[in-house]
Amino acid sequence: MTRRLTVAQALVTFLAHQYTERDGRRQRLIDACWGIFGHGNVAGIGQALLESEGALPYLQGRNEQAMVHAAVGFARQRDRLAAHAVTTSIGPGATNLVTGAALATVNRLPVLLLPGDTFATRPADPVLQQLEHPGTGDVSVNDCLRPVSRYFDRITRPEALIPAALQAMRVLTDPAETGAVTLALPQDVQAEAYDWPEEFFADRVWHVRRPAPDPAATADAAAAVRAARRPLIVAGGGVHHSEAEDALRALVEATGIPVASTQAGKGSLHHDHPADVGGIGHTGTAVADELARAADVVIGVGTRYSDFTTASATLFAPGVRFVNLNITSFDAHKLAALPLVADARAGLRALTEALAGYRVPASYESEYAAGKAAWEAEVERAYAVADPGARPGQAQVLGALDAVVGDEDVIINAAGSLPGDLHKLWRARSRRQYHLEYGYSCMGYEIPAAIGVRLAAPDRPVWALVGDGTYLMMPTELVTAVQEGIAIKVVLIQNHGYASIGGLSEAVGGERFGTAYRYRAPDGTYSGDPLPVDLAANAASLGMAVLRARTAGELRTVLAEARAADRPTCVYVETETADSVSGAPPAQAWWDVPVAETATRPAAVRARRDYERHAAARRRYLGT
Repeated sequence: MTRRLTVAQALVTFLAHQYTERDGRRQRLIDACWGIFGHGNVAGIGQALLESEGALPYLQGRNEQAMVHAAVGFARQRDRLAAHAVTTSIGPGATNLVTGAALATVNRLPVLLLPGDTFATRPADPVLQQLEHPGTGDVSVNDCLRPVSRYFDRITRPEALIPAALQAMRVLTDPAETGAVTLALPQDVQAEAYDWPEEFFADRVWHVRRPAPDPAATADAAAAVRAARRPLIVAGGGVHHSEAEDALRALVEATGIPVASTQAGKGSLHHDHPADVGGIGHTGTAVADELARAADVVIGVGTRYSDFTTASATLFAPGVRFVNLNITSFDAHKLAALPLVADARAGLRALTEALAGYRVPASYESEYAAGKAAWEAEVERAYAVADPGARPGQAQVLGALDAVVGDEDVIINAAGSLPGDLHKLWRARSRRQYHLEYGYSCMGYEIPAAIGVRLAAPDRPVWALVGDGTYLMMPTELVTAVQEGIAIKVVLIQNHGYASIGGLSEAVGGERFGTAYRYRAPDGTYSGDPLPVDLAANAASLGMAVLRARTAGELRTVLAEARAADRPTCVYVETETADSVSGAPPAQAWWDVPVAETATRPAAVRARRDYERHAAARRRYLGT
């Protein structure tokens, strides 16, 4: 039997019948489709979504990049077992997807992109918004999505949709391959009818397996750990994606091995667990970084070892051995490690069994317990409010939020100076409370991601923490939150500039050039008075309820009011300016940002000397 549908109608119908299953729990794979319509998709995917009568729910966005961010936030909150699709017109609508696609693929998070494309049949050439490439007739702007997609196909004939759609679902549901998946859809093909086999529209369940590690590899890894006196676990995002938190806790409680976390892995243990030593790397805690410097075996679980984690290859000792448990062979083999290619939960359980009877020395446990207590005192110092009538510092904003939230709240951030402060200071209280997008560190992610997270977990309070720089990049989806009644909470911190890059600029001899939001001074630099920009008024104009906290003393009360609100709410707080300190402890490890080798300005000359001193400590980890 066959069913006559357009290509777009067939695709929407197919997507409405896709499911994932893991551990006996089944759910829809494509939960909804975001879209902004133009001539490249309005008569195709747009008409098909209308005709489906809600079989695939539609969500209206304001910016194509933001729609992808919302989809990514949703997928992460759902542990990569459910995703959203995103449809756009051709031209700028399609190219606006690129940043979001890169973010999804870098972070190994699934999102299905359905950009319109130019005519496959070329009845008129060029059409509106078509890129003409004189040497290649089959290139369109959508080809810029190829390097940032884990799977890409252009559907130039109706029958080609069948294998392409199946391949797209395979990649979306494969934890070792997932990321952005792009099906480029020429606008004429979207509207073309075809007789589709009914089997194409049957319910299809994609089983997400938990592959166990090879027994010999497990034995080798266990032997390496048993020989260690100072092992350290580095927990990455794979712990959360695999729902492996309980397995990790069982391992550390049996062995006493401490756990440091990457940005994606924070919350793998509850913050007050004795073995949790906080963030690791450039934005990590003093105790975690000191343990890393002296570790003889490092067990990476679900981490890709970014340069922030390794302090640009300066953090770990020269003779350290790595044991890497990862679902992807690519990541498991990094740093010349003993690889355990497996699901994080399955691998941790196998390793726990293989390590039966092993425990780290009691002196080691006492050492990291003392370091943890000392760092907790640093957190209390940073959170403390000396003058309730003054403006709060950024760390004091986090302290006030820490006092207000519950275990069920979700905290979202991605860029600026907040990720460093959060990684060092935030007390993660549940497995998905701490939501930092720091693989791509994309300004503008936070607000749309908060919408995606709230759609994935409608009963959890969701906070988007944004500075003024990030807010000005992409506030558009506030309108979406208002339209849909999605009660996200936005904490908007006004510090008059790019605080993070200002600090980095100062450290590398850039003298904070071009990082402040100020009027031009007579000397031509941006060092005049702060700009009279009222971002709270802007948020209110987009439909948000706005609460202003003018002093540190008011802040906790205002945050509590926002948490109780049942509509989208913005808390606006003006903090220190971007050229002053955040109040958090300084970086505990280096990060490699090259400094001008030749310069005349004294600040750059000094920074180059510091750079060469740090860079001399870089090393290759080549195993033994």
